Formats: sequence, C-alpha cells, structure tokens
Amino acid sequence: MPAALYMDAVITPNRSLPLKGFYWLIGALVVFNLITAAFFLAIGAIPVPVFLGLDVLGVLIAFRASYVSGRLAERVQVSAEEVRVAYEAPGRSRTVWRSPTAFTAVAVEFAGEHDARVRLRLSSRRLTVARALSPKERGDFAAALERAIAAARAERY
Repeated sequence: MPAALYMDAVITPNRSLPLKGFYWLIGALVVFNLITAAFFLAIGAIPVPVFLGLDVLGVLIAFRASYVSGRLAERVQVSAEEVRVAYEAPGRSRTVWRSPTAFTAVAVEFAGEHDARVRLRLSSRRLTVARALSPKERGDFAAALERAIAAARAERY
C-alpha cells in the first residue's frame, strides 16, 4: 500500500498567451511582414524579404520553445518516509530529490528585494523548488511545505 501523502503539489509554469492569441499574433506578424516585403521588393531591395521571413521563423521557434517548456511540471510530494521532487514532462518523469522527511528542512532565501527562493536542505545538499511561482506564491508554498513536513513527522514520532 502506498504511503499517505501530506503534500502532492504539481507546479507548472504559467503561459500568458493562449494558443488562439498565438495564432492572431503570428497572423498579424505575417501580414505586416508581407506588406513590408512587398514595399522593399518594389523599391528593389531583394534581400530584405528573406530577412523578414527569418524574423517570422525566429518568432515561431521562440514560441515553440516556450510552449514546450510550459508542459514541464515540478511535483513535490511529502510522505512520512520521504520528501520527493520530480520533474515531469508528457510521458516521462525524473526524480531529482529524495530525502528522509525527518531530516529535511525548508529554507526561504531572499535573493533580492522582490525575489525569494524556496530550498529543500539536507546536510550540505540543497534544491531550489517552486521557481515557476511568483515571490508571494513561493512564500505561501514554503509555509504549506513546512506544515506538510511537520504533519508527516508527527505521524512517525
């Protein structure tokens, strides 16, 4: 029987541009570049449309990379036995942290006026978690993680 989970959080990055908005953006970019290319062809600047096409290709590649990284997720699980962090993508999962709950600590480190890092610590090992969250959400997540670890320790002891 699997151990009871005190926390099973899945953290995914936010993508502010939905697919429909992406299509509108690319459509507007293509129309603008076609009009601009026609103008430059009319005045005899033949290489310019090639660069305008490369511009659209660059935007497509950048958005593709953004949407691929948007499918990645970070799963933080706390049970009475262990704290586990895994990075998940569609069809695969990779565990990057595993430590006994009794000896795992949560630290919030401030990296600037408006930035904070949530770190799991075990002896000299450290792992930053919840990078995809806003600074306020990281603070809330750290508090929830500490409560989950305390509850898991209470089960064992």
